[in-house]
Amino acid sequence: MSSDASFMQYVADQCARAGGITFKRMFGEYALYCDAKVVAFVCDNQFFLKPIEAVRPLLGTLDEAPAYPGSKLYWRLTQELEDAPLLARIVRASADAQPAPKPKAPKKPRAPGRSTNS
Repeated sequence: MSSDASFMQYVADQCARAGGITFKRMFGEYALYCDAKVVAFVCDNQFFLKPIEAVRPLLGTLDEAPAYPGSKLYWRLTQELEDAPLLARIVRASADAQPAPKPKAPKKPRAPGRSTNS
């Protein structure tokens, strides 16, 4: 089962106070970004926060679960989704605790006359 676009938009709206919130659809699910850093996944209409120790003090009892079959364990948030100011603090703390994303290497130009079908 994949996540609903309306649920993802709700999550993004709840996190908006963190600043720099975007999301990207990936394999029927979503990655949530804050300032271009992946902070969480939304899978099967559930919110899975990357486990970052700097964020732990903001959370109560932790529910750890895989975001998708075969994934490592993430912190599954439920009640926190209803508290927009708290969720924004959690997302902001997660982004602040992560290093800046590495810049992408520029794409190499294709040789003239080369087909993309090999």
